[in-house]
Amino acid sequence: MAFVSFLIPCLVVSTDTAFSCQNSADFVGASSPGDIVIGGLFAVHSKMLRPEEYPIKPVIQNCAGFEIQIFLQTLAMIHAIETINNSTLLPQVTLGYEIYDTCADVTKAMASALRFLAKFNSSEDAVEFRCNYSDYVPRVKAVTGASYSEVSMAVSRLLALQLIPQVSPASSAEILSDKIRFPSFFRTIPSDFHQTRAMAHLICESGWNWIGVIATDDDNGRFALESFGVQAMANNVCIAFKELLPAYLSDNTFQTKVDHAIERIVKETEVNVIVVFMRQPHVLKLFKKAIERNVNKIWIASDNWSAAVKISTIPNIRQLGTIVGFGFKSGDISAFQDFLRNLPEKPTENNKFLHEYIVLLSVCAHLDYHDFQMCISNQSQDDLLQNVENKHQIWRDDFLKANIEPGFIHSTKLAVYAIAHAIKGQCQDRDCKDPSAVAPWELLEELKNVTVIDDDDKEIKFDTNGDISTRYNVLLWKEIDGHMEITTVAEYDPEKGGFIFEDEEKKREFLDLKKVQSTCSQHCRPGQMKKVTESPHICCYECVYCPENHYSNQTDMDYCYRCSNRTYWAPINSTTCYRKTIHFLTWTDWFAVFLLLLSAFGVVLVLSVSIIFARNVHTPVVKASGGLPVCYVILFSHFLIFLSTVFFIDEPTEFKCKTRQALFGISFALCVSCILIKSLKILLAFSFDPKLQNFLKCLYKPVPTVVTCTGIQVIICTFWLTFRTPFVEQNFSMPRAIILECNEGSIVAFGIMLSYIAALAFVCFIFAFKGRKLPENYNEAKFITFGMLIYFIAWIVFIPVYATTFGKYLPAVEIIVVLISNYGILCCTFLPKCYVIIYKQETNTKSAFLKIIYTYSTKSASSVAVSQISLDSKSSSSRATVPDLCKSENSVNGNSHCQVPGQILAKGKAPPKNTARTVVRKRLSSI
Repeated sequence: MAFVSFLIPCLVVSTDTAFSCQNSADFVGASSPGDIVIGGLFAVHSKMLRPEEYPIKPVIQNCAGFEIQIFLQTLAMIHAIETINNSTLLPQVTLGYEIYDTCADVTKAMASALRFLAKFNSSEDAVEFRCNYSDYVPRVKAVTGASYSEVSMAVSRLLALQLIPQVSPASSAEILSDKIRFPSFFRTIPSDFHQTRAMAHLICESGWNWIGVIATDDDNGRFALESFGVQAMANNVCIAFKELLPAYLSDNTFQTKVDHAIERIVKETEVNVIVVFMRQPHVLKLFKKAIERNVNKIWIASDNWSAAVKISTIPNIRQLGTIVGFGFKSGDISAFQDFLRNLPEKPTENNKFLHEYIVLLSVCAHLDYHDFQMCISNQSQDDLLQNVENKHQIWRDDFLKANIEPGFIHSTKLAVYAIAHAIKGQCQDRDCKDPSAVAPWELLEELKNVTVIDDDDKEIKFDTNGDISTRYNVLLWKEIDGHMEITTVAEYDPEKGGFIFEDEEKKREFLDLKKVQSTCSQHCRPGQMKKVTESPHICCYECVYCPENHYSNQTDMDYCYRCSNRTYWAPINSTTCYRKTIHFLTWTDWFAVFLLLLSAFGVVLVLSVSIIFARNVHTPVVKASGGLPVCYVILFSHFLIFLSTVFFIDEPTEFKCKTRQALFGISFALCVSCILIKSLKILLAFSFDPKLQNFLKCLYKPVPTVVTCTGIQVIICTFWLTFRTPFVEQNFSMPRAIILECNEGSIVAFGIMLSYIAALAFVCFIFAFKGRKLPENYNEAKFITFGMLIYFIAWIVFIPVYATTFGKYLPAVEIIVVLISNYGILCCTFLPKCYVIIYKQETNTKSAFLKIIYTYSTKSASSVAVSQISLDSKSSSSRATVPDLCKSENSVNGNSHCQVPGQILAKGKAPPKNTARTVVRKRLSSI
């Protein structure tokens, strides 16, 4: 197979020190031989030294900023490999390692990755180009690292060329779960998806919704920011501002960006919670500046720095406020602590990191704890070269132990053990002392099914994304005895999405975070809802009261709930709904009592009139009223009308709704029909017009007329009750009450019923009006006219009032108009007669009636004669006027006794008075 070799160059920076790179072997930070070699990538230094702003020559520079925490991770890898070699896990195989320093720089990490890809035992560290790497044997079988997600992304793409498995104990970017882009990447920590969701839950449960975010301007920072933005939006948390700081500390704009970020934090006074996705060195510089500006906030730490002892020991760190963060679950690290205790006995020839640490101890030994830590972090490799020969070696065991971050130590151990278990699975039936016995891609397939037993006997496996789902520790920084301690107050379960507390005291500490407010707007109380303002953020709003019939029973509700049923109501600014009260015109209502008293008085009046008429049945007044039977029928109809008002009061029922209108309508029709017959009778008795006499005689059929007129109303009501019957209805027009009322079923039928009564009343009014000038004792027509006028006025007023009235007093409106019209007709029909019977008994005799009739007849006959004589010259036919009177009389009585002498008319004299009187008397007696 043809191939091209790529050489791994090492460009010289300094030629006289152990820290300079003269060949590829100098590139290795720590190494140990073995049958199977595992590579390691750790950012032991935080930055690369760059002489110029931008590189001019392709030279790999030395690094600065020794990171104790990551140095401890390299020691954790070494300790895990040594432990495995001394155990029975891989009895036939010895593990070796090659650990490289990435200096938190992608470029240097790529150079290290190229070394991993180099062919095994190649004298020139050549990387062969092939179309198929299935049988290719690289220097390493697997890689542990890198420390940062941005570096892991670049390295993983390169390692994927040969499908060399990469297991990171610290890279948490969510994008690394994509197996299409990163097929050989695994990690022993949860994805940032779970971390950002945990942060969003913490913020949401603490009642905060207006926060700031600061991240590094690299792949890891941007992906974390994007993931957190999605989770924040899902939990209704708004990001007030986002600040990105340069990824490299050597960037000339770094300090300027830090100053700008602090200014933004100070400016946003409503923002009291800041989420920080940055590396420890970046956070260190940010916090120092924040302490200078007296910034006091709640800081939410990502897993990169949540347990950083280097940051917790910053002088005056307590002034920053409260720091709460999420760290990885830890295990038993007692064996690792023993390993650190024996570390001075280890040789340093193959561990440049350990050698550099010892030199740093010598250079910075005279300083106190914090300054000592800063001294170690700020020394460059070039500075150490000048001081190494002048210092004697010392050892500080406490410093390493104090800087242990248990979560990262545990995840590093898990990474090594996961690779070891994969090797064990492949080497069960192979001789793995042969470097070509196991290919990296075979190890990759085995790694997907590996199960590692944790310190607490819990099985840990990689999921389909190559991630391990473990719980987070919720870390709270609090001051104890003058020192900032990092304590665990809770655990976060990514699977259940909730916080777990060990005891109530820690739960109280966690809940105390809620005392701090970080909101764009004040919380909306129950009874209020959010109203969006012009701000683009949903967290910035105004609180407005819930409108009527709506309520809210929680804080910060986006909308108010509508009362679910129309039988409930809610006032403005309500937290619940109330059942509406049911209203109707009750018996105890004062207005109902008043109307009932009026109806009762009307019944008493009807009974009184009945008694008076019964005791004076043979008097002329009673006889002139139509006799006792007709009067009793009319009085009975008045009684029924008064009785119908009872059905308008109290809770409506189906029976009441059907009965009240029908009873009123039929009773009123009966009453008006009888009065119509009386009007017709009076007009017939005193009319001297022959044509009118003939017409009235044809109409005057008392019993058939009453039965027919009343029967028509009965038919109307029957059709109404059959096809569109009235029913009980709940009226919801009032906001706080339900009006229980009768729905008439058909307004048209109701209108026809009333219109029919009005038509009868109108005919009655016409007949009564024509007889208004009859003799006084017979002048019942005048009072009937007044009664009908009262009826018309009452019902004309009723229509608009009824149409515009609502509520429980609507039935009272109809009761009033019924009472007015009934009282008007009753009083106008019977009270004048009762007055004559009681107070003018002298006029209630036969002789008095005859005298009145004689006087009226004389006047009527004289006026007729005079009219006929004056018209004699104009019309010869008019001469027969008085004889026609007799003719009409004969036609009425069936005889020919009425004779008037012709000479009387010829001389222009009036007929005898007794003749006209006799005519009227005979008509009355015949009727």
